[in-house]
Amino acid sequence: MPKSPSCATFDMEKPVIRWMSNQTSYTARGAGGCGLKGKTMIEQTFGKSSAGSAPENYERYFVPAIGAPLAAALVDVAAPQPGERVLDVACGTGVVTRLVAERVGSTGAVAGLDANPGMLAVARSVQGPGAPIDWQESSAEKLPFSDDAFDLVTCQMGLQFFPDKAAALREQRRVLAPGGRVALNLPGPTPPLFQAFADALARHFGPQAAGFVHLVFSLHDADEIRASMTEAGFQDVRVEAATATLPLPAPADFMWQYIQSTPLAGVIGQVGDEQRNALERDVGAEWRVAEVDGGLSLAVRVTTVTARA
Repeated sequence: MPKSPSCATFDMEKPVIRWMSNQTSYTARGAGGCGLKGKTMIEQTFGKSSAGSAPENYERYFVPAIGAPLAAALVDVAAPQPGERVLDVACGTGVVTRLVAERVGSTGAVAGLDANPGMLAVARSVQGPGAPIDWQESSAEKLPFSDDAFDLVTCQMGLQFFPDKAAALREQRRVLAPGGRVALNLPGPTPPLFQAFADALARHFGPQAAGFVHLVFSLHDADEIRASMTEAGFQDVRVEAATATLPLPAPADFMWQYIQSTPLAGVIGQVGDEQRNALERDVGAEWRVAEVDGGLSLAVRVTTVTARA
């Protein structure tokens, strides 16, 4: 069995940096160059999901399953109006940005900002109606915009990844015009489906691999969020949580699609079939309880935050 890579190859002390730089294409390792017929079902599933870079897979897999439905809900709450100026922070491949551009129309102005050039490359390649989008590569802690430049700032599932959350929130407040609005969402706590996934990752690849999953769902305490928003200078802060139920693909398909859309591809793409097979068996056994009509049903708590400058 191939030796497992050390935990040092998956540095969860800097998870944002690792995700932002994760643009490598990982391919399945077949047995001696066999064709598809010579591979197991697990190898075939892994191979299908591993085609393309992490940003490409994020747009192909994560966005339709999770990103798009949560984006639609966030944009409804944010309620961008025709002609408004909107900034989407941590825009990724642009699922929220494009919805906003459609809402503000040709008289509006929209910017999508992300620190990951690979994500932005995919975002630029996806066309949508509405206002033209100015895609910007930059850190969320130092926005490249003047004071009072926007009427609305959105941020989908991004704040938990920022190394300096307080600075990122202060920057969002700075670029908002007086009376401007902010709307962001955050998933958590870790739902049972992902807790089982994290446990399996810890068993097979160590606690640092599982740490990424927990980081995704790490920011959800209402009092903590409200205090952070207030300290950043926001007013009329509202923090509301609700459970979203999302239909997902079949267990093996979704597991590999999620892995190949995230920094987890970096560590799992380097190991052999035996370790991948063991991970899929363990996760599949735990996820059977969530199967519905051949797919998975994910119930995840999502906190939505709105405020005014």
